[in-house]
Amino acid sequence: MNHSLRILLGALLAFSLALPTFAATWPESEDGAASAGFTEEGMEELDAAMRRIVADQDVAGMVWLLARNGKVATFDHAGIARIDDDAPMTRDSLFRIYSMTKPVTGVALMMLHEEGLWEFDDPVSKHVPEFADLKLMVSYDDEGNAELAEPSRHPNMRELLNHSAGFGYGLSGQDPVNNAFRESRVLASSDLDQLIDRVAEIPILFEPGEEWYYSVAVDIQGYIVQKLSGMRFGEFLEQRMFLPLGMNDTRFYVQEQDRPRFAEVHNWDAERGALVQRPHRADRPSYLDPTRLESGGGGLVSSTHDYARFLQMLVNEGELEGIRILTPESVRIMRTNSLRDELLMAGGPDRPGVPGTGFGVDFAVIFDPAAANSPQGAGTYYWSGAAGTWFWIDPVYDMFWIGMIQAQGARRPGAANMRNVARDIIYDSLIR
Repeated sequence: MNHSLRILLGALLAFSLALPTFAATWPESEDGAASAGFTEEGMEELDAAMRRIVADQDVAGMVWLLARNGKVATFDHAGIARIDDDAPMTRDSLFRIYSMTKPVTGVALMMLHEEGLWEFDDPVSKHVPEFADLKLMVSYDDEGNAELAEPSRHPNMRELLNHSAGFGYGLSGQDPVNNAFRESRVLASSDLDQLIDRVAEIPILFEPGEEWYYSVAVDIQGYIVQKLSGMRFGEFLEQRMFLPLGMNDTRFYVQEQDRPRFAEVHNWDAERGALVQRPHRADRPSYLDPTRLESGGGGLVSSTHDYARFLQMLVNEGELEGIRILTPESVRIMRTNSLRDELLMAGGPDRPGVPGTGFGVDFAVIFDPAAANSPQGAGTYYWSGAAGTWFWIDPVYDMFWIGMIQAQGARRPGAANMRNVARDIIYDSLIR
């Protein structure tokens, strides 16, 4: 089957499957603690703990959801979405999910892998010819002058998927590579073509496969999806994933009619002793702008409802309500660590490796819960976003958690570690 015919058939299939899903409602309401396999006392404690975190001004507002075996144990909310106009947080609030976009991009790329359009050992330059002449930064001096050389080989797709390809990001680091990402405004590119052109001019940080570094790799993945599918990246996600899954609130911008639902980002102001709303960035297009960069690494806006449907599809190993997005084999590949032992690290920029934790396809993976000091099951996979949104999926217990907040910058002194608080209560409440 040729490439064009495969794309056409895939699009037609997605369209036909999408038709009956526009009114998708799950998860609309709670099934209750017992139905989902948790103690009633535990879920009461969990809800109370999340509300206390909001009441203490650790965050302005939150929406949280816990599901097991397709049953919703709790789906609740507290606080406000926007301090400046005192808008309440609701189950339907919309959030910048930032790097929680990455797993969505990974699923899209795996869909094309199932169609035979790329292989894990392919050089990235096979699909992005602009990277054919990538240089390697060997060293640099105090003035920021870099010594460059030819890498021993091109990074491959597997390395692009687990952040060991060598690319920088510009979110941290004062080396010439990350400085170049900031100076050339890679993440402020007008479109994915411009992003690729800018990245192609910047050296890689290390020999492919030799280190792990949280990177621009997933934006590159989004470009590859766009190129291989013959569709604009956002269009591919909408037609092949969001519509079939009933994720009607998820896109790269906020529609005008949905603006009242859009939560704003907050931080702690020490002088006022209170949370304050952060101003919008002036150096990037507005989230109301439908032409803003379709960033596979961090650009999506979504709701708790929508992302929960995405997560339940993964819990079900690629299927939701009779609609199959991926094969079980593809989901298992995504949630399996693919890093060598000496590269195991999955915490984010400038954070040390987490014991017992590796990386699969756009997910961190807990392969040894004892070493990770976690009560979660082996193979639990997770990620988070820059504004504090976070999720994890535990395949041992067929369950997932998602917490949606909008917080960046300073936090209240003594603020709770809400991720550990939620995790520990959940596993203490689990009926095994």
